Amino acid sequence: MTAERFGWVAFAAVVAVLVMLANARMAAAGPVLGQPAPPFTATDSNGKTVSLTDFRGKVVVLDWTNHECPFVQRHYESGNMQALQKAATADGVIWLSIVSSAPKEQGNVTPAEANKLTVSRGAAPTAVLLDPMGTIGHLYNAKTTPHMFVIDAAGILVYMGAIDDQPRNTGANPAAAHNYVREALAATKSGQPVATPLTQSYGCSVKYGT
Repeated sequence: MTAERFGWVAFAAVVAVLVMLANARMAAAGPVLGQPAPPFTATDSNGKTVSLTDFRGKVVVLDWTNHECPFVQRHYESGNMQALQKAATADGVIWLSIVSSAPKEQGNVTPAEANKLTVSRGAAPTAVLLDPMGTIGHLYNAKTTPHMFVIDAAGILVYMGAIDDQPRNTGANPAAAHNYVREALAATKSGQPVATPLTQSYGCSVKYGT
């Protein structure tokens, strides 16, 4: 190999590494507000294949959940999460609850267990997506349960963060909280920008596998 050709090969290798690192940084950064929400395909608790692109033209809520997390329990035991789900879906919103707990980790459920929880809690998501490998969770950089995302009808991410402004379980009153998700849905429906598009999520860490 000539010195010139070796130089070009070395240059190409460096470029390839830089591209790989850039892609890794973009993946680690997660989704970007005001940009198209990352597409995904998953299997729901009824064995149906669900893709985000199936719902283009509709507003979509992504809700990371773990039924064993005290923060998630607070919102279900108070009826807050169910009320929000029912109001949203009645208005035509697609609500996808996502379980990214890895096998043998807290919150991991079988499809049958997921359906039983939906019934026993009176929950009303459009579908419960099982993500035991954490593929969707990592795609969205989901960190906590709950961690909430709102995607508008054009597929643009318009909100991500906490469900409300009460991150502490002690003394929390979901009924009296400022609910960021409800606010984002109302703004999106009226064609207005979301007043608070980004907040710090709170709750238990998503139980990804090691």
